[in-house]
Amino acid sequence: MLLPKKYQIIILASILVILSLVMVSYSVKHPEKSGFFRRLVLATVAPLEGMVNASIKELGDLWTRYIFLIGLEEENRNLKKRNDQLRGRVIQYQEGYLEAQRLRKILELKEQIKYRTAVANVLGRNQFLSSRTIVINKGTSQGILVGMPVVSTQAVVGRIIETSWNVSKVLLIIDENSNIDAIVQGNRAQGILQGNGPRGCNLKYVHKMDDVRKGDAVISSGMGGIFPKGLLLGVVTGVSKKDADLFQKIEVTPSVDFAKLEEVMVFLIGKEADR
Repeated sequence: MLLPKKYQIIILASILVILSLVMVSYSVKHPEKSGFFRRLVLATVAPLEGMVNASIKELGDLWTRYIFLIGLEEENRNLKKRNDQLRGRVIQYQEGYLEAQRLRKILELKEQIKYRTAVANVLGRNQFLSSRTIVINKGTSQGILVGMPVVSTQAVVGRIIETSWNVSKVLLIIDENSNIDAIVQGNRAQGILQGNGPRGCNLKYVHKMDDVRKGDAVISSGMGGIFPKGLLLGVVTGVSKKDADLFQKIEVTPSVDFAKLEEVMVFLIGKEADR
């Protein structure tokens, strides 16, 4: 079995040292006979010395490469750390830009509305079981009262059902307890938009003789004293008529993606708000 390379080098170096010592010792004791012996040792040792020198050079090169790789690994770690820091900054800048874009749209909508408004951030959401609500970071301290309508840049979100000093709860239009007077924009058919949980909403009490089609927009009618007229509620996605029924079954998909909602605007309207 061959010895490992590093042990072979050590053995060869030891042999060279021993032969050199023997040669020096013999030359000192027998100077007149040292010529032949020196030539013999030289002929024997020279090839071994070349092998040892090559091995030592190879070890030196390996060590140099090892040191280089250690430095390169450290440099890569530093570069990765720097890259992670830069990526984090880019994500922060992107998030700030997207938030600014959303707020710009809300402000543009605010300029088109004749009512006083309050922009709020969504703090939490409860969209499980039968309750479909969100919590916003504005309350009575900012003039928000129960019953006020809440909208986004896309459409109606819901209405305020509970308030505190700096926090309010919003009942979403998909909650089963939500009922809004609505109009089909195309043919002006009137009905009540009722929440249907994860399935969206249903437009109820629309006569089966009214021509309602998929893709029709559904807007607030202004009746009921909560939502101003003409606010987008959703789009008709299903229509079903039965001969035995007086009204048709209309499915409406809200125009707001409640799972991604981050900012809303509250209309500061109502008897107490107008004082």
